[in-house]
Amino acid sequence: MAGRNERVLVYLPHPGDTFASLAAYFLGSASSAWQIAEANRGVARPMVGKPLVVPLVARNPLGVAADGVQAVPILCYHRIGGEPSKMSVAPANFESQMDWLAANGYHVVRLSDLAAFLAGRKALPRKSVVVTFDDGYESVYRHAFAALKKRGFPATMFVYTDFIGARDALSWAQMGEMLRSGLIDIQAHSKSHRNLTERNGHESETAYRQQVDLELRQPRAVIERQLAASGAKVRHFAYPYGDTNELVIDALAADPPYALAFTVRAGGNAFYAAPQRLRRTMIFGDHTLEDFAARLQIQRPLAKP
Repeated sequence: MAGRNERVLVYLPHPGDTFASLAAYFLGSASSAWQIAEANRGVARPMVGKPLVVPLVARNPLGVAADGVQAVPILCYHRIGGEPSKMSVAPANFESQMDWLAANGYHVVRLSDLAAFLAGRKALPRKSVVVTFDDGYESVYRHAFAALKKRGFPATMFVYTDFIGARDALSWAQMGEMLRSGLIDIQAHSKSHRNLTERNGHESETAYRQQVDLELRQPRAVIERQLAASGAKVRHFAYPYGDTNELVIDALAADPPYALAFTVRAGGNAFYAAPQRLRRTMIFGDHTLEDFAARLQIQRPLAKP
């Protein structure tokens, strides 16, 4: 080290140093390599004897700049492959979309990273994106899982537990394998995929509230029990059909609370996004690669006073 203070150090690289190895040594994780790269813009890699700045604390954890504020898009898929339809993305198209992210400098981050960003605890790369799948279709295991492993991209599956093991759904064994890979996270998408904002005509107010609570609590218990050996921890919830209301949001806060909850309103999520009304952008089977790229909102404009 050539020098340091509480916020930054200056390092003289040695042969074999990389941004990833320096991030692992100084910042505790190779995944923080982007922070060193951004602090040394214009430097492609460490050069022996040429000083590098290593930020010891996040320089801008909220992602606020003069021209806007950082936003993190969350992509929402359903089926991968199968009969062509709006809700089914062809495996080749999914591969092309993941390749496009990698080729254009995007960082696919975990929901836990997004939660830390929203809480102001962790900065994320400017081009961050989250990948999610809804419902629990077996085609995700058959097609998307290999594509994600090939690129080292993490993702989250939101499953509704009444569906698991039926028709074209995943099995618990398949989900356990995906979870043990360290790349795929399994979270809740309700028990039955009922629209939680709609009260059936025959339901009393009390019965409706009880059913909402069942739809929120049972999937967490079932997933954590069935996938206990794989270390499942259910902390997040995706609303069926993306719909929610104040009653559902209040129920999410019951002990133990869900940390994040997700709609299907398109757009990126800035640091001030409401944790129980996060946006997700649907990716459909008829989207071209240009359509896909246009849906990645990584910046939101600053509101004028």
